[in-house]
Amino acid sequence: KIVPRRPAAFAGEGLLPFGEVFGSDFPASIAKGRPASLSLFSQRNERTAPLTAIHPSPHSSAPMAAAAGQLVERNNKRDAQEAELAEGEGEAAGGVVTPLEHLHAHGFTDRDLKCLKEAGYTTVEAVAYASSRLLQQVKGISEQKVAKLKEAVKGLVHMGFSSATEINLMRQQIVKLTTGCAGFDAILGGGIETGMLTEVFGEFRSGKTQVCHTLAVTSQLPVEQGGAEGRVAWIDSEGTFRPERITKIAERFGLDAEQVLENIAHARAYNVEHQTELLVQAAALMIETRFALLIVDSVTALYRSEYQGRGQLADRQGHLCQFLRKLQRMADEFGIAVVYTNQVVATVDPMAVFRGGEDKKPIGGHIMAHASQTRLYLKKGKGQNRVAKIYDSPSMPDNIDAKFAITENGVSDEIKDKDNKRQKKNGDGDDE
Repeated sequence: KIVPRRPAAFAGEGLLPFGEVFGSDFPASIAKGRPASLSLFSQRNERTAPLTAIHPSPHSSAPMAAAAGQLVERNNKRDAQEAELAEGEGEAAGGVVTPLEHLHAHGFTDRDLKCLKEAGYTTVEAVAYASSRLLQQVKGISEQKVAKLKEAVKGLVHMGFSSATEINLMRQQIVKLTTGCAGFDAILGGGIETGMLTEVFGEFRSGKTQVCHTLAVTSQLPVEQGGAEGRVAWIDSEGTFRPERITKIAERFGLDAEQVLENIAHARAYNVEHQTELLVQAAALMIETRFALLIVDSVTALYRSEYQGRGQLADRQGHLCQFLRKLQRMADEFGIAVVYTNQVVATVDPMAVFRGGEDKKPIGGHIMAHASQTRLYLKKGKGQNRVAKIYDSPSMPDNIDAKFAITENGVSDEIKDKDNKRQKKNGDGDDE
């Protein structure tokens, strides 16, 4: 009766009232409203049709088709269970994420759920993914109640093995967010993946924040246009968020700028504890409506200023590790794309460049290196151009790069030398 859990990006229900949230200039397919069961994935609804019927292929093998049929059958069984549990409570706002209210059927009270929510556990998945040791630290939750919680979530969240065929089917349907540049998207295999962590690092003026501004707009586009049709949460630790930039980029993509801004939840982080608390608030928002992207710009700025010297290094790395783990948990729970920026530090070895290495490296050490699935290194280029390089990725080769440009309309394709000279002649600046 337990099925492989589908990340929110695979079947995030139509939670946003698109006809109201987006303006009249938004594409008609979205402005008219989406059916409640529409998936965040293009042309896919696991709840109503077999995968092979939606994505027919002459090369589909019999095992693949059989696995697809089994997956749909299992999903239907789970849907029936969820509908039975949710009877009288209305549709769960989180789509495939399971609200804590489902635990009422297992004997947990409103007070228990309130204690969990205050500690940041807003979904059944969050409880399932947390260790018993962490749950015992929640005020009001005893050791015996933790054991009961763990037993209850076993029947609601699948945390066992799945076949590689099923994983392959899901991987084929992952939504990817366009960066606004075709070459940039190409080295990423189509764009920024949802359900994953992506780190963007580089020195100042390399375009990190501008990439975030562009993604905050493109994530609201329809799936067929390189978006995910969801809202954006932005945690700003450096004070670099600029609504006027969002407005320009929205106009470029033909979106209603006011509605795009309304769909971005922004919060300024003032210290590392506050930065962590904002994740709890973001999770509470995501259980209410559909989000596609979480941005943290930057993840390490406050850590560098508050933890200084080798004497505090262990504390800094421990706290940073917990913060990054919470980001991964949110990506797992809600299927959102998590993009965070990082700063760099000059390498001590002066011969590194001559050996083919870089004279700068991202800060955070191995904790940062192991946290994200994809790491992007941004470097300055000529004029408005920048260079994006794959620093680490499980699916794309390392050290491949692409050129892109930072313009008043956000990230765009590389500007050729002739165009750069023409813009300088017209008096246009070369930096954003």
